[in-house]
Amino acid sequence: MPILGQDLDHNALQRVAGLQLIARTVVESFITGQHRSVYKGFSVEFAQHRQYARGDEIRHIDWKVYGKSDRLFIKQYEEETNLRATICLDASGSMKYAGGGEQKFQYARKVAAALSYLMIGQSDSVGLVTFDTAVRVQVPPRSTTGHLTNLFKVMTATEPGAETNLARILHDLSGQLKRRGLVVIISDLFAPVEDLKNALAHFHHKRHEVILLQVLDPHEYIFPFENMAEFRSLERNDHRIRLDASRVRKHYLDRFEAFTKQLRETCHRFHFDHVMLSTDKPFDAALTHYLMQRQRR
Repeated sequence: MPILGQDLDHNALQRVAGLQLIARTVVESFITGQHRSVYKGFSVEFAQHRQYARGDEIRHIDWKVYGKSDRLFIKQYEEETNLRATICLDASGSMKYAGGGEQKFQYARKVAAALSYLMIGQSDSVGLVTFDTAVRVQVPPRSTTGHLTNLFKVMTATEPGAETNLARILHDLSGQLKRRGLVVIISDLFAPVEDLKNALAHFHHKRHEVILLQVLDPHEYIFPFENMAEFRSLERNDHRIRLDASRVRKHYLDRFEAFTKQLRETCHRFHFDHVMLSTDKPFDAALTHYLMQRQRR
């Protein structure tokens, strides 16, 4: 299985891949909700076999194949391979930041790669959108190993760049996705919440399932700075400000807490998942924690 250059630690990716059974249950539930029968063989159109994994329903075992090969395989039907996921990877300038942890974009890229690896590994289709001010690359969802290699190449070639208008990008994307599916947004989500709310409402109206993975550097939610400090925009090189960090710390943290609360309330309103990922924590451990939480719900 190809890996994402030096950025994607092979052992960590293998640990994430070990979550395949959990991930399959989670991914199916993203789309089917209470209507899981859609993914349980109601179609008569056979698609393929896959090797039996502990937890699979016995009724889907192909006993004829077992009789010939002495190995257990599961019958998959067309609906089981029809999950379409689109990963939206924020490559704007603010994702360059690296203060108390790894660079946000490098971390986000690993998360995107791991999710792609998991979903394509279970025959689901995954697409990719990278963006800053506008969409840079848009790769339609497919489910082949060769497609996974292509996704990794796009991720590897992408570096964070200009400003972004996250709400407009998401609003436009919601109009382009014709089939109901899973949308994973990996971003620091630094945008006016009211604008994000309007964009997310379009996904909700079209019955997409949305997961917002908010990638933050610990400096952004702790604000450890003291004394006089200069702060420079990573999206506008000409924008700098010099402040007494100790004096503005409380005001900053109050504003950040209010922003986070609004964002969570918005996601709760639409029944979308909001997960904060901190760049000083291993990405595979963060995904494990989220997937296991999701499975328990």
